[in-house]
Amino acid sequence: MMESSRIALPIGTALDRFIKNNQEQFQYASGELSQLLRDIALASKVVNREVNKAGLIDIMGPMGSMNTAGDQQQKLDVLANIRFTRALTKGGEACALISEETESFVDLNNEGKYVIAIDPLDGSSNIDVNVSIGTIFSIYRRKTPVGTPIQDEDILQKGSEQVAAGYVLYGSSTMLVYTAGHGVNGFTYEPSLGEYVLSHPDMKMPEDGKIFSVNEGGYHTFPEGVKKYLSYCKEKQFVGRYIGSLVADFHRNLLKGGIYIYPASAKAPEGKLRLMYECNALAFVAEQAGGKATDGKRRILDIQPKSLHQRAPFFVGSKQMVEMAEGLLD
Repeated sequence: MMESSRIALPIGTALDRFIKNNQEQFQYASGELSQLLRDIALASKVVNREVNKAGLIDIMGPMGSMNTAGDQQQKLDVLANIRFTRALTKGGEACALISEETESFVDLNNEGKYVIAIDPLDGSSNIDVNVSIGTIFSIYRRKTPVGTPIQDEDILQKGSEQVAAGYVLYGSSTMLVYTAGHGVNGFTYEPSLGEYVLSHPDMKMPEDGKIFSVNEGGYHTFPEGVKKYLSYCKEKQFVGRYIGSLVADFHRNLLKGGIYIYPASAKAPEGKLRLMYECNALAFVAEQAGGKATDGKRRILDIQPKSLHQRAPFFVGSKQMVEMAEGLLD
């Protein structure tokens, strides 16, 4: 569908109305994808409620188990995964779910036409210290016929095949930011109404910026090109900002201009972030906002995944900053 099909709606428009009025943007405008976005929004409202009262009902802290990435599972990780799985199962539009919290994909046993890749609660280890956390999601259309067993080709799709993607930021205010391939729009949750309302229409990432976000604790194990780029940033007296919650760091740079870097290192030679439910979604959002995302050599959205929990180095943000970093890599 051409860009001219977008309907400009005023700030304060409810998410449901926005989706309904822009439904024809979607490649398959049958209403199912619109409902799927509503299901994700509903689950995020439930997770937002749990996050806001976490300190009162003993759901903070570790579960005592590890997830597929080898990270300590937090109680809120598990809770958020349950909330999103239930919402997507009941909605019926998604046939399968890929999650950071499960070893293999979850067959939702329905006639759904979409596959969801999700990090239910990114940065949840920060919840104990009241730092912003988030949810990251990608939506793909299944390739095999409905009613047949789900195949690898349905699950292991390139990021360029996403039909929609976005994130929810649980911070000083809760925001849902998404793209369906026709620009990026942000919605702020109004708790007294129980609604997401349009607050950031047609979001654009500044082409250049002065913020660099990286965990410099592993600096001595970074590739030489990354070290050169960080030295350049410091020589130019750029601002170093690193929250440790991917969604929060990305959201700040989307609004203000900047680059987020999680490179390969001696400890994590393939990178640490997961391609399918972290990098792809944010790369899609970044590109739709005028930014860029790469693993240092390749466009993130062009990488063919070989496994559900595949990792990738990640450079994402303002186009000029990412291209400068990429040019210094070997």
